Amino acid sequence: MNAPRPRGESRWLPKSIASRLYLILFSGLLLAHGLSFGLLFYERYESATSMLMSNLEQDVVVAVNLLDHLPAQERAHWLPMLRRRTFHYLLGPGETGGPLVSDTSRDMAGMIASALGPKHPVIANVVSTDPERFQVHLRLSDGSPMTIEVQPSVMPLARWLPYVLVTQLGLLLLCTWAVVRLATRPLQRLAEAADTLRPSGDGERLREGGPTEVAHAVAAFNAMQDRIAQYTQERVQILAAISHDLQTPITRMQLRAEAMAESPERDKMAEDLGQMQHLVREGIAYARSAHAASEPPLRIDLAAFLDSLVYDYLDTGRQVAFSGRYDGAMTTRPHALRRVLANLLDNAIKYAGAAELEVGDDGQGGARISVRDRGPGIPEEELGQVFQPFYRLEASRNRDTGGTGLGLAIAQQLADSIGAALTLRNREGGGLEAIVELRSLAAQTDAAAPGR
Repeated sequence: MNAPRPRGESRWLPKSIASRLYLILFSGLLLAHGLSFGLLFYERYESATSMLMSNLEQDVVVAVNLLDHLPAQERAHWLPMLRRRTFHYLLGPGETGGPLVSDTSRDMAGMIASALGPKHPVIANVVSTDPERFQVHLRLSDGSPMTIEVQPSVMPLARWLPYVLVTQLGLLLLCTWAVVRLATRPLQRLAEAADTLRPSGDGERLREGGPTEVAHAVAAFNAMQDRIAQYTQERVQILAAISHDLQTPITRMQLRAEAMAESPERDKMAEDLGQMQHLVREGIAYARSAHAASEPPLRIDLAAFLDSLVYDYLDTGRQVAFSGRYDGAMTTRPHALRRVLANLLDNAIKYAGAAELEVGDDGQGGARISVRDRGPGIPEEELGQVFQPFYRLEASRNRDTGGTGLGLAIAQQLADSIGAALTLRNREGGGLEAIVELRSLAAQTDAAAPGR
């Protein structure tokens, strides 16, 4: 079940702590990494641009003066040796074009003009914009035209740099995952232990250890589990003692009532004493159900177990229909399971006159057992309250029909002791359906074993 978001909390935030930590840590690390890379790239760009300008200024002065002093027939021989990555020299008027369009090209053209001085006046024009390329035209001392073609380009990035960036991002993800897992794993273990917490105190205990905060939380959880078990045991003992001690005076009162002369008052008293004795017995049964987990688990044939249970009812003349199929064995506490199903079947027969028992595979390695009837059902708003001890409905399922308010409470407590989930729902067309989702106790132990 998804918990509702607290008021005022942003909707774009993930719900789980792990997801939020992932988001915060990875976003922070990615932002810091991006800023570092941006500053490094900017510093590299500035250094490369400065170096390009300096090399261009020095190289142009040397190259133009060299070509100016060489005989005209030898100049072409030197051009390949004077070629650079971002600029080269041409003997001739070059190409025509429009004015320079970028600040970089204007700065480079102005620097060339300043370096050559008034002896070699220059004219610059753009040749191409994609990629950016421009030419600087001048004349040597003998009047021969000469062109410097420049393609502004900062030193390119190394080919291995993208792979390094991808590797760094992978390391960021790995480190974020490790940190979040380290931080949230104790919380996950605590939540799983809370799910298995039982009033009887036989739930799984967490192993104390780890960081100080985690060890303190684990110790507090284990102590809380012990206190809950102690309080529950005291309550159950008090209930069992009172219920047991009430049997003696009730029995004496029944004997005295039987010794009285027959009269309507005697019959009413006997009926009241019978109800009281039934209530006392249910109280004792409820107290004993709290210790159902002490029953050793056994491996049973579930289909045969249910079949024998149904035949026991049929032998006593009660109408119980059995359907469905379940292949395989189940490790459970058979006496507790029989009491759960018996309470549900008795409840259905009491209010509907007949019951339907169906079994099937739940698709998750467990069994789904349904007990259905066509009785009056339970109001939707009270479906979750009928599992409370001594809770009785005011309509049809009340003390007038023999109910004590403990039958479903006993079934719920016994279901918890065998690791089953008991739910109720109203049927279409009238009636009630009780669903017992049963899993093997061996499978539950294996599932809880890792990480403990």
